[in-house]
Parts: sequence; structure tokens; C-alpha cells
Amino acid sequence: MPAEKYSAFSREGYLNENYHYFHLQDTAGQEKSFHFHEFDKVVLLLSGKVDYVVEDITYPLKPWSVLLVRHHAIHKALIDVSVPYDRIILYLDRSYFSRVLPDAPLMACFEASDLSGKCLLFPDEMQKKELSSVISSYEAAAKDLQFGSDAMRDTFIMQFLILVNRISVSADTNAVLERRYDEKIRQALSYINENLSRDLTVDSLSSQVFLSKYHFMRLFKQQTGTTVHSYIRQKRLLYAARLIREGVPAGQAATLSGFNDYSVFNRAFRECFGIRPIDLKK
Repeated sequence: MPAEKYSAFSREGYLNENYHYFHLQDTAGQEKSFHFHEFDKVVLLLSGKVDYVVEDITYPLKPWSVLLVRHHAIHKALIDVSVPYDRIILYLDRSYFSRVLPDAPLMACFEASDLSGKCLLFPDEMQKKELSSVISSYEAAAKDLQFGSDAMRDTFIMQFLILVNRISVSADTNAVLERRYDEKIRQALSYINENLSRDLTVDSLSSQVFLSKYHFMRLFKQQTGTTVHSYIRQKRLLYAARLIREGVPAGQAATLSGFNDYSVFNRAFRECFGIRPIDLKK
């Protein structure tokens, strides 16, 4: 599938299928902005040089490393355009996979990564061969139009997830994480994430980390690729969406996530998710 289609698809934030599989081979520049999805995402790097920023951590990917990006995690790929970029990307509807094999929770790897911080997994040589075999089988099945081809493809995706879960619990998957953010910016990101309901201004944040306002703004944009305002807005909308899904009324969710004006919140929410806050649970 062309990279342009992937970019458009990722911006929607929603997945209308049980899963969507991409095998992309190109030389692409880094993603223009941080973004997030309502679905879970697996990135398997086959070749290339790319780092993924997930929230406030930078993960340097290596060939055959597996990155787990949980739904609602703000992330961005930083791609070296001088090297061809070959990867498998899988979008997953967790409600489907939670139902399909109740005795083998296929989404457990995402829960484990969220709790342990092990978002980047490094399979051993045997696990690499098993992943390669499943990928080849899936891609062959994707060209098959015979009876049961859809079901066949589903089984290979499940096999892929079973392998990823096995990798996530193996002893050799401890990833070496590279925190490339300046310590001041890392502190600011942590403060934002922990105080979304408070008044978060550039002045207050720069004071928190003892930097001048303008130096802080330049450093934040340089290291995160987005403005302070845009980052805070995205994080607040994500938090509000989570609260609404958990049963909190939209107006209360807006207040708890730091929006003092519901009309501003409603407009920002629709721009971000494509629906009204009150329609989210539907």
C-alpha cells in the first residue's frame, strides 16, 4: 500500500476493520507531527534507520525489533531519509482480539508494555525466523481469493500476535531505551502529563524548569517537533476521551482535562476525533 494511503489512514484515528496490515517499502521523511490512534499499533522494522518517539521516550529501532504503540499514546517516527525504510505496520481493534481468543489474551502484550515500559521488543534468532514465516504466510494468503481466504489471513494475524506476546514475556526482550530529550524538556513533559487539569501556560512551564520563556519554547519545539500548546491540547483531548469512555459526562470530562470553555472543547474534540464528545461512547 502506498505511503500516502497510510498517512491518510493514520490521521483518521479510528479503525473500521478488525485489523489492517501494511507492508511499506520506501524512503520517507519523518512524520510531520505527533499523532495518536484509537487503536493499538505494532511496528516491525525490517530495514532502515528510524527512531520512534512514544510520549516522552525515544526508542531506537533495529532490524526485526517490534514496537508496541498502545492506543492513545502520542507518537512520531523520526526517519533517516538516506536509508530505504522497510516495515510492517499492523493496526488492531482490541475489542475484536479480546473476544476472539478469550483463553489467550492477544492484547496482553500491550498491557504489559504499558506497565513495564517495555514498548520495544528484541526477538532472538529463532523468534525472528518465526515472525518472518508468519509474515510470508500472511502476504501469500492476502493474494489468495479461494474459499476461506479471509479466515486464513485472520489465523496468521493471530499467530503473529501470539509470537509477539511470547517475545514480550521472554527474558531477552529488555530494550535499551535512549532518552534524547533535554532533561528540562523531559521534566516539562512529565509535569504536563501529571497536571492536565491545571492552568498550563508557557510561562508556568518555563518557570517550572528554570528556563526563559523563549528559550523553553524553542527547545520544546526543537526536541518534540511540536509547540507547547499543541502538545498540551492533544494530551488533554486524549485524557477527555478516556474519561468519556469510562462514563464521565462530557462536560465534566472537559473540565477535568483542563478545558474551561465547553464550546472550545467541543470544537477541538470534533477536529481531533471527527465526532462530538457526547457521541464517543456510541
